[in-house]
Amino acid sequence: MTNNRTSMPVHLADHIAVKRHIPGIFILNPNLSIGENIEELIITALASEEDQYQDRIVYLPLP
Repeated sequence: MTNNRTSMPVHLADHIAVKRHIPGIFILNPNLSIGENIEELIITALASEEDQYQDRIVYLPLP
């Protein structure tokens, strides 16, 4: 989880280019409160498969 919308996509692309993996990166929404961002993360975790977000960047809130 991060609020870094600028460099995280670049870092992820570099990471994947060398055949590494990550469980996923969730980028917090600056227009939501901390509580709302946490609520989005909890809902997402409860409704997701274990590796659903592997090697992906996801912006909150989910559509």
